[in-house]
Parts: sequence; C-alpha cells; structure tokens
Amino acid sequence: MSSEVLSTILFLLFVAATLGITYWASRNTKDATDYYAGGRSFSGVQNGLAIGGDYMSAASFLGIAGMIALYGYDGFLYSIGFLVAWLVALLLVAELMRNSGKYTMADVLAFRMSPRPVRTAAGVSTIVVSIFYLLAQMVGAGALVGLLLGIEGEAAKAWTIVAVGVLMIVYVVAGGMKGTTWVQIVKAVMLMTGATLITLLVLADFGFNLSGLLGNAAEQSGVGQAFLEPGQRYATDAQGLAGKLDLISLGLALVLGTAGLPHILIRFYTVPTAKEARKSVMWGIGLIGAFYLLTLVLGFGAAALVGSDVIREQDAGGNTAAPQLAYAIGAEFLGEIGGTVLLAIIAAVAFATILAVVAGLTLASSSSFAHDLYAHVFKRGNVTDKEEVATARIAALVIGAISIGLGILAQGQNVAFLVALAFAVAASGNLPAILYSLFWKRFNTAGAVSAIYGGLISCVVLVIFSPVVSGSESALFPNADFAWFPLSNPGILSIPLGFLAGWLGTVLSSERNDSKFAEIEVRSLTGVGAEKAARH
Repeated sequence: MSSEVLSTILFLLFVAATLGITYWASRNTKDATDYYAGGRSFSGVQNGLAIGGDYMSAASFLGIAGMIALYGYDGFLYSIGFLVAWLVALLLVAELMRNSGKYTMADVLAFRMSPRPVRTAAGVSTIVVSIFYLLAQMVGAGALVGLLLGIEGEAAKAWTIVAVGVLMIVYVVAGGMKGTTWVQIVKAVMLMTGATLITLLVLADFGFNLSGLLGNAAEQSGVGQAFLEPGQRYATDAQGLAGKLDLISLGLALVLGTAGLPHILIRFYTVPTAKEARKSVMWGIGLIGAFYLLTLVLGFGAAALVGSDVIREQDAGGNTAAPQLAYAIGAEFLGEIGGTVLLAIIAAVAFATILAVVAGLTLASSSSFAHDLYAHVFKRGNVTDKEEVATARIAALVIGAISIGLGILAQGQNVAFLVALAFAVAASGNLPAILYSLFWKRFNTAGAVSAIYGGLISCVVLVIFSPVVSGSESALFPNADFAWFPLSNPGILSIPLGFLAGWLGTVLSSERNDSKFAEIEVRSLTGVGAEKAARH
C-alpha cells in the first residue's frame, strides 16, 4: 500500500470520527451557552488539552519545524516566542477575562463603555485576526497535500484548501463549541503522540546525543556552524539595521499576541470557574512547552536526515519538513514500509491539526459577528438566543468562504510566518484595549475604539506596504513593488501605536465612569455577576 493510499485512509478515519463527535455535539447543543461556550461544562484538564490543540496549529507543527530545518537557530526563535507568550496570557488575562465576560472579548470591553461602538470595533478586529490565522492553516493544508497524495500543481492544492474549508464549516455550524473542543482534545493527543514518536526515533538514530544531531544538521545545511548561530534569516549582515528591527518586531508580536487572540480568549469561557481557567492555562503551558521542545528535534532532525535542498524542492516555505522527516526516519529503521506508514500517520496528524484549528478560529470569528455585531449592534439586544446562534452559523459559512479564497491566493508562504502576522494584529489592536479596560480606571469608549482601530489599521496598512505583499520573490504579489515599509513584521511600530491611540482617545474624551470600573474590578477578581455584566 502506498503512502498516499494509507494517508488518505487514516485521514478519512479521523474525519469520520470527528464528524461523529460533531453529530453528538449538535444533539447536545440546546442554547447559546452550549453553542458559544460548550455549556461551561469542561474541566481545567479538558480545556487545557483543547487550548493546546488550538495553539499547536499547522504553524507550530509544520511551519516551525520547517523554519528550524531551513534556518537553524533563527527558526527556533518562533518556538521561544510562542511559549513565552503564555506567561502574558496566564498572568494578565486568563482569570480576569473568564470572570468578566460571557462569550467574547467584547463582553469585557463593553461593560464599562458605550456598547455599540466598542462591540463593532471588537467584532471587526476579531474577524480580521481570525482570517489572518485561518489563512496560515489553509496554506499548510495546500502544502501538505502535495506531499501526501503525490498531487502536483496549484489547482490540486486549491481543491484541498476547499475541502478543508468545507469540513471546517461543518464542524462549526453543526457542533459549535462542544464539538470543536472535543475535536481539539482528540487532535492534541494525536499530535503529541506523533511528535513524540518521531522525536524518539530521531534521537535514537543519533544515539540520544543531541550534540551529534546538531552537528550533523549544521554539516548538511550547507552553511556549517553558522546554522547553529543567529543570522540565517533575521538580522543578517545583508539586512543591516532593518533585519535587527524585524527580529525585535517578530519577538514583540509573538510574546504579546497570544493574550489578544480571539480563539484563545473564548476558551476561558468554557470552564465553570476561575480556578478551572487557571488550571486549564497551566495544563496548556505544560503541553505546549513539551511540544516546542519536540519541534527542536523535529526541525534539526529534518535538516540532518532530509536536507534543506530536498525540503525546499518539495515546498519553498519548508512546511513539509516534518512529514518528510517522518518518511526518512521510518525508512531508516523499518525500511520502505516503515517510512510509508510513519509518513501516513504524521500526515493524518497534520491534517487533523489543520482541521481542528480552523474550526476553532471560525467559531471565534462567527461568534463575535453574531454575538457582538448582529445581536448588540444591529439588533440592539432585541434578539433571541435561537436567532443569534442561527446568525453565527451563517457567519461561519461566509468567513469560511473568504478564508478558502485567501488561502488559495497565499500558497507558497511559510505558515509560521503568516501566523506571526496574525499575532501582530492581535497584539496591536486587541491587547491594548483589553489591558486598559481591566487595569486603567480612566479608560473610556473613545479610548477603546481608538486602541482597537488604531492598532488594527496601522498593522494591516504596514503589512500591505511591506515586503510580505510586494517587492520580493516570496511576496504575495512578486511582480509588483509598492513596498515602502522595510520590515516583514509590523509589531515594533503597530503595537506602540495601538497603546498610544488608546491613551490619546481616552484623555481627549471627557467620559469617565469610576463606579463601573470598581464593579468590573471586583467582578474580574471574584467572578460575581459576570454573566449579568455581559448583557449590558
């Protein structure tokens, strides 16, 4: 049996199992709380696994392994940034958001302020961040299918992106948060098992000598010892000052972005208490930390055993490094059949990863549209739970279609890099508004709207006029050149602009409500009356 056939069978088995979970969840989704927050019925351990499943996306598994395989030390910076980011989420956001809101980020922001403009801004920001993130997962799906099924050509990859998008829509429309969370849990277990297996085999091949693995990877990289040192992708001599600033910008986006990611924030509402929210984040950190240590071995293992030239030949962004490593190490230990089986397993896990994450992202963005924009802005709160959930399901269809189209357009980009842009948008627009709202008594409606739009617009504009979109061979539009912003990641400029816009909007407005701040301060620390607050 070929790896293509075996991969397809394993993938179809996973799809069948998750569709069964989705069907079960749809039968147990009775109201808006079930659809948006899974009935707040998940334990800290379950939600921790789901957070890990949400976070360990195609960017983590495919993109970071590829980055390390192609650029060595510089690629591992992604792992460090993604992991350290959880400390910000744990210390500043997780418990307070769980206690202060109901379904979405906007519930927290709107309590102290005029709800319609704030919910509009938060809804727009959530959808933009989610689409950036969805884009990365779709690109990962397209890159993976070429390796798995032996299919070549842009059209074949485009059809794969369409198939993944359709499945994603089914999960969200039918299963809601309950179905999506259980899919995440199953996927997290599969991913950790697969990554651990490959890591152990790679280490065994080098006699569990990590130094030997790194030395071999450097030797095979073509650049020698420099592969293990900074400067292969970021802050290179050729890039000069712009390269150093780009590296700082990337680090800021990764570390600060997690606490503003909508699909992570809504996870805190699925647990019954603040204690379980803290526990879920701790479990998530443990799972994610272990996984990123595994990516170190996966990436350097791919460089040593597959080679950067072979990886680039299959996918320019390096997104297929992990599956290629699975085949190489399997063949080394168990022959051709072993390589085929291991490739099929890792391929199925990667597909599962993509499907689960896109479902979580689509749920976050469609929930925000229905709960924030439709129910509270368009209908001014005069809407039933049934109408709100129906609108969320329609929004999932539309957002899914947009993501499919953009995913087809962005093929060839590295998925870890695309996710870093989503982090930059979240850190620039969402994070300033959340932190000001939770900790600054003077903060008001004008400040919240200014922070979100200021960070969001500055970030998106800088990305549009950066080398990511035009002016370079790897750009979205390689034949055009309208790039005047020299950095690939805008975080170093757009994040301070978001905070500055929030401060400026606040001090220029006379609105102030100290009693509401006192109330949300108590609520964020104790959780008393949180659901009531969300209805205002």
